[in-house]
Amino acid sequence: MLAIKTLTDNLTIYKRSVRLMGDKFEISVVGNNPLLADEQIDIAIDEINRVEKLLSAFSDDSSINRINRNAGIAPVQADGETFRLINRAVQISELTYGAFDITYLAGKNEDNADVAVKAAKQTKTLASYKNIVLDAVNQTVFLKEAGMRIGFGANGKGYAADRAKYVLQMNGVDAGVINSGGDLLTWGLQPGAMPWTVADADAEQANQPFADLEISNMAFATSVNAENYASISNKKFVNVLNPKKGFPVSGISSVSILSPTAEFADAMASPVLTIGVNAGLYMINQLNQVACVIIDDQGRVYTSKDISL
Repeated sequence: MLAIKTLTDNLTIYKRSVRLMGDKFEISVVGNNPLLADEQIDIAIDEINRVEKLLSAFSDDSSINRINRNAGIAPVQADGETFRLINRAVQISELTYGAFDITYLAGKNEDNADVAVKAAKQTKTLASYKNIVLDAVNQTVFLKEAGMRIGFGANGKGYAADRAKYVLQMNGVDAGVINSGGDLLTWGLQPGAMPWTVADADAEQANQPFADLEISNMAFATSVNAENYASISNKKFVNVLNPKKGFPVSGISSVSILSPTAEFADAMASPVLTIGVNAGLYMINQLNQVACVIIDDQGRVYTSKDISL
């Protein structure tokens, strides 16, 4: 565990990096007791591991596994936490007109660009959030089409970060940061009562930040559109497919979303990439406590109404 001492007071930022959910997580807590900080970070890691198991499509006792196995067959009663997460995902799909969608077709090979484009076209009618039937009274989930699946690759790590923050706060951590693969979730203040900030940058000029954004008590997630792969701060982003047309989008280089929860920030970053600058800004400007920074493929910067650079 790394401790970063400060001269302004007796508080210290304690950090630990660990690989969770297939990505690098860095958990930072502010405190003055290294042993207690170590225990608190352990609690956060345990919670992230719990969420990973909850959302696993391969664990026999997970609701996701049972829902996927019964696609086109019968509704499945889900645990309350999973049902609420699916319900929120469907609401985000409706908000983004399907640009965000947790559904996919079984057997899709996402490592092959040609296969991915073909699969994206096939999913237009078969794998769609519109084919998820939720029954709030009986707490059941039904995937109407055989071969449909749901997964939380787009917002699962954000939800895990939200949960880790919650358990840390419940265990007396007044301030900290959870970095999940480059996306950030903060609460409280740094030692010295300074706000948490992030230097947002052009994806192609990652070492040249254009603005320091205050992100205290907020989540900050970035999605990058690249021809193949781009590595930004050791995070790899895959090419983004337009869900309606099935081909790579252009026009936007990167999108950064600022919102109260990491789950929502993660879910919204890629959809804004797919719908373009004007539609993306319009959508974000309709939402409370949500803001964005967009950089187009000409290096021009656009911000929502709540951000001034």
